Amino acid sequence: MTSATSIRDVKLYKASTTLKKPISDATHTLTEISFIVMRIQLENGVIGESYLLSFQYSPNAIVGALKDIIPVIKGYKANETGAVYQKLDDLAEYFGNQGVLRWAQAAINIAMWDAWGKTLGQPIHKILGTHKEKVSIYGSGGWISYSIDELIEEVTNYADRGFKAVKIKVGSPKVSTDVERLRLVREAVGDKVDIMMDANQGMDLPSAMKLAREARDLNINWFEEPIHHQNFQGYEILKNQTGISLAMGEREFDTLPLRELATRNALDIWQPDILRIGGVEAWRESAALAKSFNLPVLPHYYKDYDVPLVCTISNGVGVESFDWVDPLIDNPMVIQDGFAKPHDLPGWGFSFIDDRMTEIKL
Repeated sequence: MTSATSIRDVKLYKASTTLKKPISDATHTLTEISFIVMRIQLENGVIGESYLLSFQYSPNAIVGALKDIIPVIKGYKANETGAVYQKLDDLAEYFGNQGVLRWAQAAINIAMWDAWGKTLGQPIHKILGTHKEKVSIYGSGGWISYSIDELIEEVTNYADRGFKAVKIKVGSPKVSTDVERLRLVREAVGDKVDIMMDANQGMDLPSAMKLAREARDLNINWFEEPIHHQNFQGYEILKNQTGISLAMGEREFDTLPLRELATRNALDIWQPDILRIGGVEAWRESAALAKSFNLPVLPHYYKDYDVPLVCTISNGVGVESFDWVDPLIDNPMVIQDGFAKPHDLPGWGFSFIDDRMTEIKL
C-alpha cells in the first residue's frame, strides 16, 4: 500500500567540474571529473539525493544499471533501505553482486537515507547516533602527471588551508622519482603536516618494498594500495619486511579482503568506499568488522557522506577530501584547522545545484 513516504519518481542527472588537463595516477588517466546524481521523489514531495563519482568510465554501463533498478524501487518506503538492498541483491545475483550493480544498489540506498532524514527533519549522523562532533580530514591529490611546481602548489595550498595531512600519488616508472617527489613535499609542508602515499595498485611487490624502505626517513604515515588488492600474501610480506603501515579497501565490494588481510596482520587502516561497498548499512557493517580487529576506519573519497558516518563510529579516524564536488553543491562542507563537521541540515545536508546538472533521459 502506498504511503506518504513511498518512492514515486526517480530521475538521473550528470554533473561535471572543470578539469584543466588530464590527470594520472599509477594506473589511470582521468580526462573528466563527472558525477551521476540520482534524485528520488516521495509521495509527500520530499526529494532524496545521492551521487557517484563516474569520471569518463563506462557511462552506458553505470547509467544502464541505475535505469534497471528504477522500476523495482518505486513504491518502497524511504525507510525500507534494508528491504530494497536485499531485493536488489537477489535480482543482481545472476550477473553478479559486484561491479556496476553494487554501485546502483548503493546509489538508491544513499538517496533513500537522504529522503528519510529529510522526512524526520534530522541529519543522518543524529539518526544513527553521534559518537563525535568533528573528524580529522586530509587533502588528497598529488597526481603523478603533475609537474613538481604543480605538486608543491597543491600540497602547500592544503597546508595553508589548515589541513594537517596530505596524500600524494606514487608508482612512477622509477622508485627514485617517487622518493624525490616525497622529499620535496616534505620540505614544502614541514614536519607538522603528515604525508601519506598511494600507488593505486600500480606497483609490483619488489618496487613497493623498495619505496617503503627508501621513504622511511621521510616519515610517511601509511602506504595505500601499493600492490593489487587481492595479493594478500604480498601485503603480508610488505608489512612484515618493511614495517610500513598499510591502507586499503576502496576497491572492495564486500568485506572478504578485510577479513583476509586482518587475520594475516597485513592491514593497518580500512578504507571503505560507500558506493562500492553497497551503501550506509554495508559501510557501517564493514566498520564494525574492522573494529573487531582493532583497525581504524578512514574511508575513500566521499567526504559529504563519510564525515557524518565516521562521526557515528568509535573507530573512525579521518576522512579524505577532494574539492571536485564543492562547486556543484549548495552547501559545501566547511573544513577548519584540519577538521570537518557534519552538515547540520536534514538528511545528508546538501543538494546539487540544478543548473549545474544535465538530466539523463530515461
